[in-house]
Amino acid sequence: MQIDFANLQYQYQLYKIEIDEAMQAVLNKSNYIMGEEVTELEKSLKEFTGAKYAISCSNGTDALLLAMMALDIKPGDEIITTPFTFIATAETIAFLGATPVFVDIDEKTYNIDPSKIEAAITDKTKVIMPVSLYGQPADMDAIQTIATKNNLKVVIDGAQSFGSSYKGKTDSNLGDISTTSFFPAKPLGCFGDGGAVFTNDEGLANKLKSLRVHGQSKRYHHKYIGIGGRLDTLQAAVLNVKLKYYSKDLALRQEVAQKYTTALGCDALASPKEIILPTVTNNCTSAWAQYSVRVKNRNNVQATLKEQGIPTAVHYPMPLHLQEAFAYLGYKKGDFPISEIVSSEIMSLPMNPYVTDEEIKYIAGNL
Repeated sequence: MQIDFANLQYQYQLYKIEIDEAMQAVLNKSNYIMGEEVTELEKSLKEFTGAKYAISCSNGTDALLLAMMALDIKPGDEIITTPFTFIATAETIAFLGATPVFVDIDEKTYNIDPSKIEAAITDKTKVIMPVSLYGQPADMDAIQTIATKNNLKVVIDGAQSFGSSYKGKTDSNLGDISTTSFFPAKPLGCFGDGGAVFTNDEGLANKLKSLRVHGQSKRYHHKYIGIGGRLDTLQAAVLNVKLKYYSKDLALRQEVAQKYTTALGCDALASPKEIILPTVTNNCTSAWAQYSVRVKNRNNVQATLKEQGIPTAVHYPMPLHLQEAFAYLGYKKGDFPISEIVSSEIMSLPMNPYVTDEEIKYIAGNL
């Protein structure tokens, strides 16, 4: 059996007629930048998330960058975040000359551990940036309480979690600013790069809209130093179609995850192999960007699965505090032991709305 990790082609074929028509409409109008499809998408994103403002942008990395620019993050400022994430989370902080300050993760959810945040706060701290890793929001009540107490802002890196929820609210409608990515392999993906920024603050929303078009207040009048951070109209057209079906796809992801948990839970009990399954807390739902398990001897397990036609991925094999790019921060091995242990054991299995029962059974039987 050969299994597709993300099954992007299958999804395209499901919605092919509508997607092709939507893209052709853009081509016919040749309105490739800030076309009406972008406006339509932003309206739909607001309705889906409940956030007052949705600002589309060029990708998830620029979404983070725009969020921090809107909050006037400057060189020397400190932003508290997790070392167990994709580099964009901390990379954008460093890009602005600010300092990423890492805090270890919770061993069950793999999200930032709120109980360790306050010890990392200094008079230079401006923002707490939790990451909704693998699709599950962090403990936002605890984080927001700390932020409010210390007069800090909260920016959510929701690149993997669009459509997830925390206590009934989407994580796009939490914090001061929330961001997401529409990279093709994300739960809601376009056919290239794309992202969005969400806020309930009108002033921040207006600034974000300006920052993504080089800080313009009106054409060729620039209020801020900004970036070229617009979403292409063609990508908006694709997302407009896919967003219509996204609630259904999210439900299917939930079903796939539950079937994995059932199959692997049973197999793990009967197997000498030690498999740690993902945990979703009772007050959250996950968008299940990944279904990630922890195993010993990961390289051997991956090699065995590959021989059986089962693809796997590692998100992420080296925590950020040990990356060469962040050597200047002075962290060392052992500083964040939970992140280091998890990064050495974590392994993602094929995850998309269309993983079949037969495939799940096959994967579980070979793990």
